[in-house]
Amino acid sequence: MIVLAHELKTGRKILAIWTLCIGFMIVLCLLLYPEMGDQISQVEDVYSNMGGFTAAFGMDKISMGTPMGFYGIECGSVMAIGCSFFAAMLGANILSKEEHSHTAEFLLTHPISRQKVVFEKLLAVIIQIVVLNLVCVVLAIISFNIIGEEILWDEFKLFHVAQLLMQLEVAFICFGISAFLKHSAMGIGIGVAALLYFLNIVGNISDKAEFFKYITPFKYADAADVISSCSIDQKLVLVGGIYALVGVILAFLYYGRKDISA
Repeated sequence: MIVLAHELKTGRKILAIWTLCIGFMIVLCLLLYPEMGDQISQVEDVYSNMGGFTAAFGMDKISMGTPMGFYGIECGSVMAIGCSFFAAMLGANILSKEEHSHTAEFLLTHPISRQKVVFEKLLAVIIQIVVLNLVCVVLAIISFNIIGEEILWDEFKLFHVAQLLMQLEVAFICFGISAFLKHSAMGIGIGVAALLYFLNIVGNISDKAEFFKYITPFKYADAADVISSCSIDQKLVLVGGIYALVGVILAFLYYGRKDISA
């Protein structure tokens, strides 16, 4: 597991930075909840009459006036954007960076198969995403205890499971894209994550765009849907799993026969 250890070592600083930033935002949002008091209900009254904007962020399904609703809308947005962007950048760059930095020739001359390289790099992606999510969960629980609010554990656990599945799907799709590229693909990864995020917003606003839910993983990870129903749409998870699997398979198949010297 030399490649895995190397990826975890070289990626630890970036992981720490993203984890601290996202974790700080989650803690800050929750610590602000008691201070906002009556302002939350006033803001909610305004947002509840804004039509498409209300639906876009799920405020027609859950209430910001409740701790779990506030957590889902505010902290859910932080995690959806921040964690998915990190997952996309990680997945999109982990294979292509070898050619971009001209280290592929050195790595692949060692007695290790390309399939093993791809597998260990994929495993590194999964571990880093899981670590990021675990830290976010722990910080959220601590913050709920600090402000003295009760956690709805079923909704809380399902929400974070959905977030993790969404991030892994985004990462695996970008991982597949990474195998085809010869330059740094972090920008492409961010673009893919941003596109999928906004497809979900459009799908929430317009009934005509409801089919977007079969394209973007942000739909089954939407805090409003998960928390309000206390469930995850298994059909959408299955569809997303197929997209993720295709990305991984393409990475293994193409990288295994890719001409690194071209």
